Amino acid sequence: MTPKVVWLFVFVLLYWGYCIFWGIRGARLARTASDYFIAGRKLSLWVFVLAATATSYSGWTFMGHPGLVYRDGFQYAYASFYAITIPFTGVVFLKRQWMLGKRFGYVTPGEMLADYFQGDAIRVLSVVVALFYSIPYLGVQLGASGYLFNVLTITPAYPNGLVGDDFGMWVMSLVVLIYVASGGLRAVAYVDTMQCVLLWLGIVIVGFIALDAVGGLDSLGMAMSNLAQSGVGLWGTTHGVSMSGGDYNAYFAVPGVIQWTAGLGKEAPVGGLWTGVMILTYMFALMGIQAAPAFTMWAFSNSNPAPFAPQAVWASAAWIGGTLIFFTAIQGMAAQFLGANPLVNEAGMAVDATMIPSTVAQNPDALVPFYFNLMAESAPWLVGLLAVCALGAMQSTGAAYMSTAGGILTRDLYKRYLNPGATHVTQKLFGRLGVAFIVVCALMVATYSRDALVLLGGLAVAFGFQMWVPLAAICYIPWVTRAGATWGLAAGLAGVALTDSVGQMLFGDALPWGRWPLTIHSAGWGILVNVSVCIIVSALTQEHRQRTHRMKFHVFLREHTQLSAEKRRLVPLAWALTIAWFLLAIGPGVVIGNWIFGAPTAGRDGWTFGIPSIWAWQICFWLLGVALLWFLAYRMEMATVPAKNVEALVDDIGDSSTPSPSLGGQAGAR
Repeated sequence: MTPKVVWLFVFVLLYWGYCIFWGIRGARLARTASDYFIAGRKLSLWVFVLAATATSYSGWTFMGHPGLVYRDGFQYAYASFYAITIPFTGVVFLKRQWMLGKRFGYVTPGEMLADYFQGDAIRVLSVVVALFYSIPYLGVQLGASGYLFNVLTITPAYPNGLVGDDFGMWVMSLVVLIYVASGGLRAVAYVDTMQCVLLWLGIVIVGFIALDAVGGLDSLGMAMSNLAQSGVGLWGTTHGVSMSGGDYNAYFAVPGVIQWTAGLGKEAPVGGLWTGVMILTYMFALMGIQAAPAFTMWAFSNSNPAPFAPQAVWASAAWIGGTLIFFTAIQGMAAQFLGANPLVNEAGMAVDATMIPSTVAQNPDALVPFYFNLMAESAPWLVGLLAVCALGAMQSTGAAYMSTAGGILTRDLYKRYLNPGATHVTQKLFGRLGVAFIVVCALMVATYSRDALVLLGGLAVAFGFQMWVPLAAICYIPWVTRAGATWGLAAGLAGVALTDSVGQMLFGDALPWGRWPLTIHSAGWGILVNVSVCIIVSALTQEHRQRTHRMKFHVFLREHTQLSAEKRRLVPLAWALTIAWFLLAIGPGVVIGNWIFGAPTAGRDGWTFGIPSIWAWQICFWLLGVALLWFLAYRMEMATVPAKNVEALVDDIGDSSTPSPSLGGQAGAR
């Protein structure tokens, strides 16, 4: 074996040893069902900050994000703002969900939804969301880890890789299954703390590798300037459309506010996919990560809301956000000039056309492993370290969804309908069986139907975003009824499916539209249908007794989240700043960023800061996004510890196999 492969196995074995250690330790500490499913509500501040950050940013951030920047240019790089929009969801919902979980002893979001709305249909829908989120999302992560292992074990003696991608995927999945099923959420959280650091470290190191390969910042800036002025575009598409402010190179400009010319999604967008409304609705989809059922259980696992603000503002928005804005952009754009872009090579603009093969154009996800291999001769140990960084990034999200989905299956299906008096031992057993079920399903789909995996994986975060409506109802809007929230959620899920690839696969030409009509992501169509149905049905199903029941929750929340008179006057400002940021940073206003700091075709001498205007706009609004989250989380107290102590009305449901009284009786029936 080559030194690269030896170091790869050394680092992977050390990493696996750490994972197994926490699996064993977590199993010893998990004495009750609550200990196993939500870490006994005792996660420490910094464990949650790092673990929740790792869970929010998966291996796709590490592997796929730079590849799409390479493929689509800076118009796609707006996706880096998910470092703002993902924790924005947490700022809006996590504190209030924690308060309800603490007050009434909820363990899963299904228990909370069923108790609040006094019905089980929405509980079942939350289970559907959890399964459709966790199985394909996990399958994508596990499949990518097997692919990475295969690529990095390619040697002259083994041109197809020493370890096959399917075999590597199953072996690595076994390790994840062992520590997650054994230790529950506590084991996942402590492993995720290391995985968060590995994720950040890997992105930064690969960024420096890319920067060194292209000759430094000055060389990269000059190369981008030449590309911007050359007219060489993406897959032969060299220009945007007039709404973008001019006919610009597609790598350096958003192609407009919306693509009416793309009709109903059956024609290719002119100048690229990433219009203003596409970026906005794509960010909606990624906001589904912290709205998904898994993050409700993460919220319940804390002893207080103290970690929510630092996780959102400093760990996610500032730390990871800055890393993405700079280092993934460098990785993606540097590849253009290292041989990865055949059009740049043909035009003679490559700095070195031999470093990265142009075949990466057909598989952008392979870009980052090729950066790894640039160090195979000079620093083989670094390849091993980077491989573990990538594996940690991939498994951090998968492990969290395995653990929480197992808990949801146990609590919302088995314990609710089959064995209401299940003991702690029985609940933990079925929790572990649930984890195994999720992993096996994900692996089977990943092994035997990669096309189906890709189709379903595209639905995951968009499905998660549909949970915004019932969560908004529980946390803020008592007017929404049980029927409104239930039918709205069901309609939203259908809207997502019918405007994404799954709808095309199931109905084909029977649908008059294609995937993402009018360059609006399926999450946008889904939430439009969701909200519309919810409002109409809620207006038709108002009932005094149910409204009185719901108001008990809202009275409790208002008593514990009441702002001072001084801060209440800032509420309109908070609304205005939030809307303005969404419109300008990730919405229709992004077209201003094409030219405000110099036209894309102006080149380096015409760019105000010596970098493309679109990149400078992204940096400015990243900083403003961090400031906005700070204002909401701290100043407006949306993610801080309540001034008034939250007292539990009942014993923790997760620690009780006997009925306990609750406001609506649903919790007591568990």
